[in-house]
Amino acid sequence: MEAVKSAKRMMALAAFLLASFAAAQAQDARLQFSQLDRLASKADNVVEVSLDKNLLQVAAKFLSDKNPQEAAVKDLVSKLEGVYVRVFEFDKSGQYSLNDVEPIRSQVNAPGWSKIVGVMSKREGQKVDVHLRMNSGGLIHGLLILATQPRELVVVNIVGPIDLEKLSQLEGQFGIPKLDLDKSKTKPRN
Repeated sequence: MEAVKSAKRMMALAAFLLASFAAAQAQDARLQFSQLDRLASKADNVVEVSLDKNLLQVAAKFLSDKNPQEAAVKDLVSKLEGVYVRVFEFDKSGQYSLNDVEPIRSQVNAPGWSKIVGVMSKREGQKVDVHLRMNSGGLIHGLLILATQPRELVVVNIVGPIDLEKLSQLEGQFGIPKLDLDKSKTKPRN
């Protein structure tokens, strides 16, 4: 009987450690945006979305299981731990600098994060970086999209297990702007 109690305690301890490890992984994928708060007073338009797991579950209830696209988004969202978005639109260029986003870039220079996409247009003054946070099992557990333009700054941080094939379905949902992540839908050239 004592062996059964001991085994139950060990299983409870193992479950607690697994939950703690999962929470730590999620914390590592959640980026801090507080340094961007001061840009709000300079911007003409500001979008701020902060949805933790509980709020995502509430929002997902409004998605229909009968609509295939909404059902797919609902499935993806049900596994996420957070969606955090900041969009700043400025009246004129120069109202923010790349130094303003450097604290975010430094967070994704930590171990576990990998830059997978970097696109830059000097002519347009645009830069888009996509970083992924991998967990110890090699699965994607976080995402950062950082898009800078002379008059606009977009920061998207998604925390939780992410299926890249389904990710494009979140565009235009939960404050995530359309970023054309699904390039397979691009129009053929004539």
